[in-house]
Amino acid sequence: MEVPFRSEIRNSPSTPTIKIYLSDESLDAKIKTHLEHFEEIESIEITESVERNRANENITVFLKDNVDINKMKASIDSSLWWYFEEDLVDE
Repeated sequence: MEVPFRSEIRNSPSTPTIKIYLSDESLDAKIKTHLEHFEEIESIEITESVERNRANENITVFLKDNVDINKMKASIDSSLWWYFEEDLVDE
């Protein structure tokens, strides 16, 4: 079974971000809305991926200053697993 998403931390010097790649890109907008409840998130963008061997789109999460990116990635991953488990139950 294919995993519903994959997330990665990107440590750029100016703005560390969390990139989320969904196996079903039609859910990008729903997931963006789902993540907007996190107070630690500054903004969320759906962007086209230019990397090879990746999804065509990804969700890029920008965090507010002084937020622990590792803790946020764990929180986002946990929230997304919950989201997809609930979604699978509803089918």
